[in-house]
Amino acid sequence: MQKSLDRSPSRSVIVVGAGFAGLVAARELEAAGFDVTIFEARDRIGGRAWTDERLGGLALEMGATWVHWMQPFVWTEITRYGQEIYPSPDVDWAYWLSGEQLFEGTERDLDDALTPLQDKIFEGSREFFPYPHDPFAILNDESTDADLRARFLEADNGSVLDCLRNGEFSQEQIDLADSYWSAGYQGPTASASPLMAKHWAALSDHRSALMDEQTMRFKLVRGMRGLYDSIAADLRCPVHLKTAVSGVEHSDAGVRVTLANGFRQSADAVIVTAPIGALRNLKFSPDLSARQRRVLSEGTNSVGFKVWIKVKGRHAIIAGAPGNNPISLMRSEKFLDDEDATILVGFGSDHNAISLNDTASVQNAVDVWRRDLTVTGCTGHDWVADSWSGQTWATLRSGQFFNGWSVFQHSGTRLRFAGADYASGWNGVVVDGAIESGITSARALIAEFRNVG
Repeated sequence: MQKSLDRSPSRSVIVVGAGFAGLVAARELEAAGFDVTIFEARDRIGGRAWTDERLGGLALEMGATWVHWMQPFVWTEITRYGQEIYPSPDVDWAYWLSGEQLFEGTERDLDDALTPLQDKIFEGSREFFPYPHDPFAILNDESTDADLRARFLEADNGSVLDCLRNGEFSQEQIDLADSYWSAGYQGPTASASPLMAKHWAALSDHRSALMDEQTMRFKLVRGMRGLYDSIAADLRCPVHLKTAVSGVEHSDAGVRVTLANGFRQSADAVIVTAPIGALRNLKFSPDLSARQRRVLSEGTNSVGFKVWIKVKGRHAIIAGAPGNNPISLMRSEKFLDDEDATILVGFGSDHNAISLNDTASVQNAVDVWRRDLTVTGCTGHDWVADSWSGQTWATLRSGQFFNGWSVFQHSGTRLRFAGADYASGWNGVVVDGAIESGITSARALIAEFRNVG
């Protein structure tokens, strides 16, 4: 006989997942007087933000890392909980690879080489996204020129690098852009939606330097753990760790959630914060829409990895290589003066191309730039192979800006989705989007319940 934990409080919400979106949604709902229960499949909170001790006890971010004061939602939380930030170290020397040829120079030289490529990739961002946190504003505006509307829709097709293949740019330049965006999209640039890059540009005042600063410059002194622990400490609701959800029954009147151990719990609504890549773990009844199922079948473009690398000596460097190399982008992140060592962080487009905890595998990847860099340790977490994420951050395939994340934003039932994957602003790439989505999903439910009395 199947056990049951059904209950029917006047206003109750189940939150699936204890990452930033789930924790913030729970806090909003509790503040409005709702009864909240959180179920988290992992043995920890934080989701794809995870500060862990690795490489001899160093606090390293396995997932989300960088924050910025121009990311409004995460900056509010940083201010609320008195967190502090500090910059990643400056770079002395840069390397970038094209074919068998290695180029090198200062970081300024690298920026100068990259800027015209980014400007071309960003073309149209100002007219497409006049309100970056409302990405479909021009489609919803009846006065939008028909030609602009058509160009906007078309910009979601093809590859992010297609605009560079018109004869204006050399293969060396295309390879440089490929190294940047293979890391940025955490997947192959050949299938990456061009429109997502333009949206990131709009969120960064259409300036590549500011986008770099927002996504790879400032970190939290106490790590992401300092922030997600602070939010969790404000919650009164139970947070059940190591408690996976296997099924969600939903209607316009309420929901019933089935746990992996067979227990069931009913509520007035549920907010599912699992990434797109992990939704296949849940059985929905009724099933998700055809458009939503198509996104799950396609998957996102996020099949890459993040790796932490320890090398002998002090090296203030940044290095790039096209996506057919294991590591597409690598830079110095921490100097260990007491050990005469440097900690670097690297990103690549294919999680199968490297073994994150194998020094020989990582050494082979690093050798394309400098064979004198001796790898003494490496670590990371394979988010793509992790069944509770199924991807890194949610970057979009061609066609998914309009037929991807946004198809999960509306529901005719009491089932809602929240998380960086479903955010309107910093979609997929940073914690800011997760917090935004957690707030908006919770507030929409609060408003709905208030309207029905």
